[in-house]
Amino acid sequence: METLSSTSDVPAGTVVVGVDGSDGSARAVRWAAVEAGLTHRPLTLVNGFTVQGTVWLAEAGIDSEALAKAIRDEAATMLEKARDEALALHPDLDVRGLVVGTDARDALEELSRSAAVLVVGSRGRGPVRSLLLGSVSVAVSKQAHCPVVVVRPGAEEATGGILVGVDGTPASMPALEFAYREASLRQLPLTVVHCFFDVQSAGWSAHQVPEQEISQYPDVEALVAEAMSGMQERYPDVQVERALWRGLVDQALVLASRGRNLTVVGLRQTGPLRDLVQVPIAPAVVERADGAVAVVPHDVDGDRDD
Repeated sequence: METLSSTSDVPAGTVVVGVDGSDGSARAVRWAAVEAGLTHRPLTLVNGFTVQGTVWLAEAGIDSEALAKAIRDEAATMLEKARDEALALHPDLDVRGLVVGTDARDALEELSRSAAVLVVGSRGRGPVRSLLLGSVSVAVSKQAHCPVVVVRPGAEEATGGILVGVDGTPASMPALEFAYREASLRQLPLTVVHCFFDVQSAGWSAHQVPEQEISQYPDVEALVAEAMSGMQERYPDVQVERALWRGLVDQALVLASRGRNLTVVGLRQTGPLRDLVQVPIAPAVVERADGAVAVVPHDVDGDRDD
């Protein structure tokens, strides 16, 4: 395994995966290895660490530099183990390793500027504990500049195919295209979901509109069909179905994600002022959905070049 010394050494277009030695990290490595193999891209394993409280350590007689070296050595061993697991799945992978002395979230955010996709694990703590303890997966998915896949418990046992949420606007296209591409690469069926909220939805939990009632919403159905226009021609091998849901979007996507291999959602790249008034749909889905969740950034103003 080639060992890199800084984030600037990581080549553009690589599949980047965060490694911390946890079970969630191991799932992420396996998902990333499959992705790198299918897309013929290099795989970069990354561990980030910080040594805090150096003044206190010095007062306690602990050499902070020696401690940092011990942590770095342990991280390098961790990456070697992750490399072996990745190569067991795809022996021909080009695997690189990077250990950086900085917060993992900052390192992964920096790498996302040039990565093809960023993969992280999730311990599946659930929304309440995550609010208290913080979540690297949610933080990275909100800050990254490329698609982020959060591999949650149950992802490797799922058989329900791929799910993507669309709102019928051009902003949905990056997530929709990512979902089609993954469905094609992994030979999985794709379900395209659109959720709408009306007066009748207020007193009900999110629920799927029965097939026999979809014709009652021709405008919504046409909106979804228009969003999908052209995708089937580009990915003729993908088996696709459409589904309409009523209710809150995040609740609908979480419920619809049950048993799915991958749930794909978009994330608006907006300024901090608008972040205060927007409903955080993507983080809610990352925290609560089944299987793996892909968060695909897009810019509603078109002033970014993704």
